[in-house]
Amino acid sequence: MTEHDFIPKPYTIAKQTGKVSWESPSNIALVKYWGKKKDQIPENPSISFTLNNCKTITTLSYSPKENVADFSFEVYLDGIKKDDFKPKIQTFFERVEDYLPFLRQFHFKIETQNTFPHSSGIASSASGMSALALCLMSIEKSIQPQMTVEFFNQKASFLARLGSGSACRSIEGDLIVWGKTDSIQGSNDLFGVKYPYAVHENFKNYQDTILLVDKGEKQVSSTVGHNLMHDHPFAKNRFQQAHTNLESLKSILKSGDLDSFIELIESEALTLHAMMMTSMPYFILMKPNTLEIINKIWKFRKATGLHIGFTLDAGANVHVLYPKKESEKILEFIQNELVAYCKNEEYICDEIGFGAEKIND
Repeated sequence: MTEHDFIPKPYTIAKQTGKVSWESPSNIALVKYWGKKKDQIPENPSISFTLNNCKTITTLSYSPKENVADFSFEVYLDGIKKDDFKPKIQTFFERVEDYLPFLRQFHFKIETQNTFPHSSGIASSASGMSALALCLMSIEKSIQPQMTVEFFNQKASFLARLGSGSACRSIEGDLIVWGKTDSIQGSNDLFGVKYPYAVHENFKNYQDTILLVDKGEKQVSSTVGHNLMHDHPFAKNRFQQAHTNLESLKSILKSGDLDSFIELIESEALTLHAMMMTSMPYFILMKPNTLEIINKIWKFRKATGLHIGFTLDAGANVHVLYPKKESEKILEFIQNELVAYCKNEEYICDEIGFGAEKIND
């Protein structure tokens, strides 16, 4: 498929008022996307676990307007008007207008809330932009009711990507691949696809306990971080490493090899941070407590043989990943040994989820 497949044939837009709501989850990458080309195209493929509990709930109300010269919208978070969100939505609308010709025909009220704490350090762009894309797709489906579920999901993922790259991995679940790579059939740069191969029972109901080490604003934005890969001395090798790791992950997911899984995801997490530490300018995104947690995880794993591992996003928080069948002892360890390193001892228990859901009125 190409971008042109998502440009609809001319249709008649009914000038009616309406409202639609979706909830869409966050996701956590196992093989990391870091570095992008023009139009939110990834430099390397990635694969993520879709989460279940950390999600954004968005209601989009729309009403016809006479002046179609400009986009018209207002944004609310937890019932409070957020004009500082408007530039990002404006940019998003400009990027997707060719694919959603009705955008200038309506005034939109975007009401959004997160199930995770505000300013928790958990990226809300993936869940937020995917929820908004799904709401907009519901409007288009009301205009084109013959649209298939498959095309709906593909276009929603395509649109979400133009708002925030990783958002394209939040439409479905439980494992989503984004970025063209020879080892994954159907993979492409335009939208996320469900992982198409066998997955061992060991990886079903996988748990993710998110340790909130730092709840402040990001030290460096994702956009800046991705752009630092353009002239990065290790970029070429990193992009190839992602392809190689995705190939390796196929056999790991099929066999249920938890030790190799942990080794791969931890290496990916540390590589992401190594890229930031060796860019120009350079950044250290981990905090002292991040390193304390990592070392305690390694020590506990060696002492017990339990399959506890970690991954990181582009920040200080730690995603502790482990199989459901070992959750009792591992969660006890987290609560007794790791929570003390979290800001205000805050953490979130999550697990693999299966994508976004429409909320019926």
